[in-house]
Amino acid sequence: MGIRKINMLIAQIFENITPFPNATYGTSVTIGKIISDILPYVFWVTGILLLVYLLLGGLQLMFAAGDPKKVQGAWGKITNAVIGFVIIFVAYWVTQLIGKVFNIEIINSIFGFGAGFPIHGPR
Repeated sequence: MGIRKINMLIAQIFENITPFPNATYGTSVTIGKIISDILPYVFWVTGILLLVYLLLGGLQLMFAAGDPKKVQGAWGKITNAVIGFVIIFVAYWVTQLIGKVFNIEIINSIFGFGAGFPIHGPR
């Protein structure tokens, strides 16, 4: 199989895939629109990275064989993964809270709430 055939195969596979399916960029592209299209993917990537770092830290801890330097490095990796997760989690909820309290439409639309989303919930 030559390079030309490989390139054609790759082109056929990725022909109908759009990186951001909801993106409709025209001549009036705003940075807010770009961020709102990318943000959901950022949360998925951070979740996957958290899992990978926790697994790597756990494996490193298991294979440390009691070596204090390796154990410390493994716990450092696990701690950094949890701290990163807490930062992303708090940033997500603070952003949602600000969007709801101040009724900022672009923030509400990022997280799936319409502009008329009730702050107090149904009564």
